[in-house]
Amino acid sequence: MPGTRIELARHFKYRGILSPLCLPIPPSRQVKTLYKKEEFFTSSLRNFYYFFIRSVKYTHLHSLKTFINIHNMYSDTHFHFNLIEENKRVEVLKTFLERKTFFAQDIGTHCDDLQSRQNLMVDSILKANLNNEDIEKLKRTVCFTAGIWPAVEAIKDRNSQVDILEKEILKALHNEDAFLQKITALGECGLDHHWNPSGVDGRCESDFDSTVFFGECELFEMQLALAKKLKLPVICHSRDAASDTLNCLKNMDYDNGVIHCCTYLIDDVKKFLDRGWYIGFTGSITYTKKSKMEDMKQLLQYIPEDRILLETDAPYLAPVPMRGNPNTPIFIEYVYKMIAEMRSTSVEHLSAIVDKNCSSLFGVEA
Repeated sequence: MPGTRIELARHFKYRGILSPLCLPIPPSRQVKTLYKKEEFFTSSLRNFYYFFIRSVKYTHLHSLKTFINIHNMYSDTHFHFNLIEENKRVEVLKTFLERKTFFAQDIGTHCDDLQSRQNLMVDSILKANLNNEDIEKLKRTVCFTAGIWPAVEAIKDRNSQVDILEKEILKALHNEDAFLQKITALGECGLDHHWNPSGVDGRCESDFDSTVFFGECELFEMQLALAKKLKLPVICHSRDAASDTLNCLKNMDYDNGVIHCCTYLIDDVKKFLDRGWYIGFTGSITYTKKSKMEDMKQLLQYIPEDRILLETDAPYLAPVPMRGNPNTPIFIEYVYKMIAEMRSTSVEHLSAIVDKNCSSLFGVEA
């Protein structure tokens, strides 16, 4: 039947995971010829596909994931592992393995938290009682960032804290352990002008006199300068501060990173995209009101395939239907499903393009 497709694996990627390529089902008489050309298939896998093709008789399938899991699934470019509930950490790591997650990035927020976060990750991996192969797989999946979130205390002590941050990053980059060298970005850092005194952040507009306001911009620009020096991409936190964020980027002439947890409308997003930034979306998109759903859909469809990233920001922003619970990277599947639906694509395809973007931005092997 013309146009009918199934997922065939074209070539083996590193770590023994197959990368899918969507091909038309050939007539049965061409199947043996196809397999003869694709010598990478083992005889058992070849026989499975041959049997499967003949069995379904051109039944339309969205993917073979129902029958055989050959996909990397659900990369998460932004979570805070040290803030996730202790009894959930091992489950998170095992879920990365089960899903063959390509990329999982643990984010820093304090100038001196990198080493303690790395130690926690190593301890959690050991507690998972994994075999050596799975431990190595996890160490290929998990990466770290280091940065200073714009808390008022950090803003006032910015010179000292940026010095500490640089020393912490350089120490990690020269670590003898290759896993602990994996500093893939600087951040999160940026600007936050969302006033919510009763919230987790405790942001009060009264705290932001002119000294603190300009100090926040300076702290961000100092970290942009450090990222430029170290040739690292930036995890940019920008909330209710699009214009000021853009001004800082222009001042430092450094456009390499992601606008994480993007809550801006399409006009502001276009400005970041035009400067070369990636755009990251979290479970907050699942909170969109019905009256604004069309605007959200328009925005998600506007983002080019080579500029979209997905994240949880765990333990914050648990997506619907898990809203109200502490978030974990396990829940990112709901973010993928909603965005895939709004972009009129499959979850598998969305996972593949996010993995590719992770590889491009953060310099990890695809």
